[in-house]
Amino acid sequence: MSGAAHEENVYDALTEADDPRWAFGSGFSDAETDIVAPVPDGADPADLAEYCLMLGDDALVLSHRLTEWVSNAPELEEEVALANTALDLLGQARVLLSRAGHVEGLVEGRTSRSEDDLAHWRDVAEFRCVGLTEPSDDLDYARAVARLLVFSAWRLALLHRLQGSADPVLAAVAAKGVKEVTYHRDHAARWVLRLGDGTPESHRRMQDALVWVWPHVEELFRTSDVERRLVAAGVAVDPAQTRDEVEAVLDQVLTRATLTRPDVPPTGTIAGRGGRQGVHTEKLEHALVVLQSLARRHPGATW
Repeated sequence: MSGAAHEENVYDALTEADDPRWAFGSGFSDAETDIVAPVPDGADPADLAEYCLMLGDDALVLSHRLTEWVSNAPELEEEVALANTALDLLGQARVLLSRAGHVEGLVEGRTSRSEDDLAHWRDVAEFRCVGLTEPSDDLDYARAVARLLVFSAWRLALLHRLQGSADPVLAAVAAKGVKEVTYHRDHAARWVLRLGDGTPESHRRMQDALVWVWPHVEELFRTSDVERRLVAAGVAVDPAQTRDEVEAVLDQVLTRATLTRPDVPPTGTIAGRGGRQGVHTEKLEHALVVLQSLARRHPGATW
């Protein structure tokens, strides 16, 4: 292939695109416009910013954990699948963090922050992700698919309902995310079935993985004060309302996979506070050390 015949190659196209980061982006062509849309009537900007951080941080942190499988997955096809899942979640996180940063600037005494500021320059206590996203799965593939099944079943139930949100960004993320997360859930479910109803060894490891994941399930259905206020404003979804749907999906998959629901206590709270209020384990700190290292080593750099 001669250089003269192909002066314009795929790498040139990347650098000449309107947004050269499109390959890692959200897929929202009008995201810039939506992000600065007015805050819906009846919603407190501080609450909306906090809620966007909750959903954005969930996606960001789990996306990071999934990228740990790149070059480590059991087969090439699965490595691509996990990487694509991570990119889907990263795209959702970018839009949600951008919206959070903009709306935050509408709160008296605060200034707007970019998606990169929020991803790379917040400390652990400023993150609002659920505990399910935090720990490393230690490259145990059964743990990876068990967590992805629980997370995606729950997030899909949220996104279905958020398509009717009064906030245009949340509604847009939900409309696109439903298609993405449906694939994530079904992909994880197929692997849980394959391992659970496979050999005695794969069954044992899949059951052990569920025991690892299950303490974090209860937190998914706890409703914060911020969420309650935004539900009343027609902006947010009460996670407690997703419980029946999520548990029905999980029960169906576990039954077909010949697995049992673990009987383990849920993770506790500190004075009633958990991940949504910035109370995290050291596992999140370890993840952020890696996630934020490049930006903090080279502040202000662009690429």
